[in-house]
Amino acid sequence: MAEVRLVLITGMSGSGKSVALAALEDAGFYCVDNLPPELLGPFVDLQQGQAPRKLAVAMDVRSAASLPELPQKLKQLAQSGLRMTTIFLDATDDTLLRRFSETRRTHPLSTRPNGAGEQGLMEAIRLERELLSELREQALVIDTSLLRPARLLNQVKELIEHRSVSLTLVFESFAFKRGIPMDADYVFDVRMLPNPHYERALSPLTGRDAPVAAYLAAQPEVDRMAGHISGFLNAWLPELLKDHRSYVTVAIGCTGGQHRSVYLAEWLTRAFAEPWRATCRHRELTA
Repeated sequence: MAEVRLVLITGMSGSGKSVALAALEDAGFYCVDNLPPELLGPFVDLQQGQAPRKLAVAMDVRSAASLPELPQKLKQLAQSGLRMTTIFLDATDDTLLRRFSETRRTHPLSTRPNGAGEQGLMEAIRLERELLSELREQALVIDTSLLRPARLLNQVKELIEHRSVSLTLVFESFAFKRGIPMDADYVFDVRMLPNPHYERALSPLTGRDAPVAAYLAAQPEVDRMAGHISGFLNAWLPELLKDHRSYVTVAIGCTGGQHRSVYLAEWLTRAFAEPWRATCRHRELTA
């Protein structure tokens, strides 16, 4: 029987689902937008026995009536052996409010249940978060608040290219002054480490550059921090795997997201390349 691979795109309205679906279409996936949850199983069954198929489906609160059934349907599909990835796109409330204001679009939940009048945008967003909360728990979450569409395209393509291992680690550097990433499973604060920003020759560089990396590698505090983070992950990743986790996002934050967090995210990505699949992204360098 031909192998079928399914990628489900879901998340908050205004978070970039259409951009993510476009990325999958570019990658050769057959894409369907707004498929009702009750049709997901039959849709996958139709593809069995055909040439190897890569399928991408977008679902969200436009199918609110049958949305509560979706988490259980996904579990059943996973238990059947289907290669499946669920990506949940999210953004801060302020970001969603701004995007809806800029595009002048109507939120799918702007009409109250049972047609009981209209509700405000903020109220609709809060209701949407409540309806999608269980689905979010089962998915890889991508915070699109500070992502340009081109960067979101690249992140989605990168994530779907490597699914041969059972657990993917995403190491993400960020600046605390711009807020903690919403997609982080674990957050480590490295602002207490020596800061290359105060070294004149290093300030304009980033943690990817050799002079900055050499400076930080020579600091005992940085070595201790790297050891503590890797020790924590080595201790708990096997337990997360037992809990059927597919993705773990580890966020490393410093003040500006340019030097210390970038260096440590790169270091950890190399350290955990085996036996896991490890990938790295830098929010402040690519936003």
